[in-house]
Amino acid sequence: MATVEVKNVDKVYDNKVKAVSNASFVAKDKEFVILVGPSGCGKSTTLRMIAGLEEITKGEIKIGDKIVNNVSPKDRDIAMVFQNYALYPHMSVYENMAFALKLRKYKKEEIDKRVKEAAALLGIGELLDRKPKQLSGGQRQRVALGRAIVRQPKVFLFDEPLSNLDAKLRVQMRAEIIKLHKQLDTTIIYVTHDQTEAMTMANKIVVMKDGIIQQIDSPLKIYDNPNNLFVAGFLGSPAINQFQGKIIKKDDKLHFAGEGFDVAVAQKSEKALQEYVDKPVIMGIRPEDIYDSQYDSMASEPQKLHAICEVVEPLGNEFIVFVKIGDVNSVTARFDPKRLPQIDEKLDVTFDMSRTHYFDTETELAIR
Repeated sequence: MATVEVKNVDKVYDNKVKAVSNASFVAKDKEFVILVGPSGCGKSTTLRMIAGLEEITKGEIKIGDKIVNNVSPKDRDIAMVFQNYALYPHMSVYENMAFALKLRKYKKEEIDKRVKEAAALLGIGELLDRKPKQLSGGQRQRVALGRAIVRQPKVFLFDEPLSNLDAKLRVQMRAEIIKLHKQLDTTIIYVTHDQTEAMTMANKIVVMKDGIIQQIDSPLKIYDNPNNLFVAGFLGSPAINQFQGKIIKKDDKLHFAGEGFDVAVAQKSEKALQEYVDKPVIMGIRPEDIYDSQYDSMASEPQKLHAICEVVEPLGNEFIVFVKIGDVNSVTARFDPKRLPQIDEKLDVTFDMSRTHYFDTETELAIR
């Protein structure tokens, strides 16, 4: 297995479009790294440069101890799993999985051993004689994984491999890939636009926007401490609530005065916000940190606000509730399913101010 190092990499196409700008990150040996961001952010281009399917305009990519900028894809000792599976329709599952090994002139016995071991690992042993058209989407994805596994490469690259599956199968395959990573004990670099996949699967997340890396860290550290407004808004479903307002001083205590409401700033945020007194800022708070005030015992620094219930989405294990607070429409809260609020009901909600985030309105960077 191997470490992958991407260092100051640019990708500029012939039409002068800059797809990736100064990208740098490290996928350590046996680490599961996910590149995540919206469509067009440069994540797949970055993956294809690692694979050798795209030329690098500037910078350096190293796999293990070897710089691979000018190394052909077949000599990089990587295996790639594509979004559309890329199986040969005229070949059986066995032949699809064995194909790359046959090209490399492996002995028949070794090919048979590797294919059957991979098939057993993925639970597709009974499918080896079938053609791809006889398989479901989930089975095809397992075959594509198997074709990569038999190669026993230093690094696995995944390009949105679950995006063609239905919601239930995506959840199942997420778990399968996590287990596979542990069993193979290998380095994986994985691309997705789905923040749930990124949060649940990765050891490390690389968040991208417009070809630029915004933040690199573990999923929970990024979720709890986003570097900027984009990262805060991209990770989390439902998305973080954002309020325009300013910091004011009342009775020697800092407050955030938003659109029709006023809340005391948490003690942990006061020092960082001192220089923003009487200046505009953006406050963010995630839906799970807004409680029905009848059940707010979880809030360590509670601030109660009057609200009107606008929409309720009962999901069984929780309620997604949209409320109006002051002049702000559709504040999103995630309530425990203890009491179902009614539309147009007046209720009190509690903000846990210890869980708020603040951002500079001009730079959109986090204020810390």
